[in-house]
Amino acid sequence: MDLLYSNDKPGEYPKSYWASVATPLAPFPPLKGEVEADVCVVGAGFTGLSTALHLAEAGYKVVLLEAQRVGFGASGRNGGQVGSGQRIEQDDLEKQVGEDKARALWDLAEASKDCVRGLIAKHGIECDWRDGIIHAELKPKHLHHSFEYAEMLQTRYGYDSISALDSDDIRAHIGSEAYCGGTLDTGSGHLNPQKYVLGLARAAQKAGVQIYERTKALAFAKAAKPLVTTEEGAVRAEFLVLAGNGYMGNLSPKVARRVMPINNFIVATEPLGEDVAKSLIRDDVAVADSKFVVNYFKRSADNRMVFGGGESYGYRFPQDIAAKAQKPMLKIYPQLKAARIDYAWGGTLAITMNRMPYFSRLAPNIVSASGYSGHGVAMASLAGEIMAETIQGTAERFDLMGSATPPRFPGGPALRSPLLMLAMSWYALRDRI
Repeated sequence: MDLLYSNDKPGEYPKSYWASVATPLAPFPPLKGEVEADVCVVGAGFTGLSTALHLAEAGYKVVLLEAQRVGFGASGRNGGQVGSGQRIEQDDLEKQVGEDKARALWDLAEASKDCVRGLIAKHGIECDWRDGIIHAELKPKHLHHSFEYAEMLQTRYGYDSISALDSDDIRAHIGSEAYCGGTLDTGSGHLNPQKYVLGLARAAQKAGVQIYERTKALAFAKAAKPLVTTEEGAVRAEFLVLAGNGYMGNLSPKVARRVMPINNFIVATEPLGEDVAKSLIRDDVAVADSKFVVNYFKRSADNRMVFGGGESYGYRFPQDIAAKAQKPMLKIYPQLKAARIDYAWGGTLAITMNRMPYFSRLAPNIVSASGYSGHGVAMASLAGEIMAETIQGTAERFDLMGSATPPRFPGGPALRSPLLMLAMSWYALRDRI
């Protein structure tokens, strides 16, 4: 199954709320014939666009290949949250890699938020940035750890932008009885991901990146100058960057053994009016809760509820995406039962076994980054900056991220689909217990 085409029409963005309010880009042409470049980048999402942009600004000739449209994949469809830290909490990360390396990875994660803010400011990207994310706890037995974790970040990591929320606090912030407490991180933020990714594409185009859409990379050959073949052409370059994430398929079996695509779903209600919207989320922060199959939600700029969630047990999108994501929304906000659903869409992200992204050097001149596990807005943006500096000869940050290599999925790519069904069934059950 090719996830590039199995759930979406060729050359078309999903009918998402994000896309409906973003100013579209004129289509880029498909590649026909053979071209040469200093760097070929495969995949025009956050990772690929950031890589291409940083390299072009450094004077490199960059060709960027996208099988569909720029920002077509998870980069343009996600919840838009720019969170602090790595995908796993620092206390767990310390157990995996040791305190010193965990602290260095925290610093990289902080740099990833700065990277997003810097790109927005430098290139004048209007993407509805807002400060703040609440982590909301569903079960009282987990709330103590949430408070301890906030204190650890404050005292040991010097991160004073996080604060604890008790049951009264969180109900003042979120108009729901579902949560017993949590934390508020004012050093994080959220945005419209489609506006952001198209802003990166405009900046890359302005910097001189040659972008080709409707151009799927079929294979690549390792060599002094890697050759990437497409249906109607080829790119020969000094360096190759693989940035396809959940849509890369088996272009690199080595990556596919450690990175699994999964689907997630989002709905956007009709405009609710400012008073109703504020009764749901008082201060215009985003929210992510403690379910393994996480619920994540926010108010839109025009006061809709944009809510993501719902389990996916296979790679085909359900026929009724609205029902899939509306169901968990109504558990949190039963008062939205009568609210019309104006938009419903799905998308494919990529996860790893240890929830750390997979940075890999496939050859001396071929690098890859993927598997952001739902934490990709910031880290994928920074991954592009890191891979650009690696190609320029400075690999310390790339090697640091690569030192947290995720384990292989059992059975490799051939068993990813049945493994996904088993895993999601188990975690959905665990969330309900």
